[in-house]
Amino acid sequence: MPSEKILEAKKKIVADLVASYKEAQSFVFVDARGLTVEQDTALRTEMRKNGVNYKVVKNTTLNLVFKELGIEGLDEMFKGPTAVAYSTEDMMAPAKVSKKFADDFEKLSIKGGIIEGKVATVAEVEALAAVPSKDVLLSQIVYALLFPITKLAMLTKAAAEKLEAEGGVAAPAAEEAKAEEAPAEAPAEEAAPAAEEAAPAEEPVAVAAEATETPAE
Repeated sequence: MPSEKILEAKKKIVADLVASYKEAQSFVFVDARGLTVEQDTALRTEMRKNGVNYKVVKNTTLNLVFKELGIEGLDEMFKGPTAVAYSTEDMMAPAKVSKKFADDFEKLSIKGGIIEGKVATVAEVEALAAVPSKDVLLSQIVYALLFPITKLAMLTKAAAEKLEAEGGVAAPAAEEAKAEEAPAEAPAEEAAPAAEEAAPAEEPVAVAAEATETPAE
């Protein structure tokens, strides 16, 4: 039978894990048996870089911890060595890193997990891993918001360039047409002197008429 000192140590471990796990957004449980030292080091390094806590924990301890947290239905997952990956900052990070290394390393397999306080199957963990990261989602949202404006700007620019190109061809044609119309107005100006010259011819007729009327009186 374990001594009181050992029991107290186990209780402290459980209490510490309960305190840490309370803040977790998601968990992924993996079986990492058979990984080489180099592979295990690479996995842990990648977990750290993405803000994921990763540690192998005894199944009996995990059962006690999650019972304290009010989560049940994990008995099947806690068979064989279990490594726990969790994050208090990014819900998707544990799933993404675990899935990446499970694809790369044949010896690493995902057992399941917990997402938003609910037990998740392997398929659900892999589905979470496929969701774009926050940065990607934000960039997609920004692109979706800016796309109509960008498209409008592109269309406006294209229309302006088209008008400018058409205007450059039309201008010389308009000037040529103007030049051709100019000579047609010249005869109208020349007609004025002809009309003025014709006017004096009417005066002698009037004088002649007066001269013939005087003798009659």
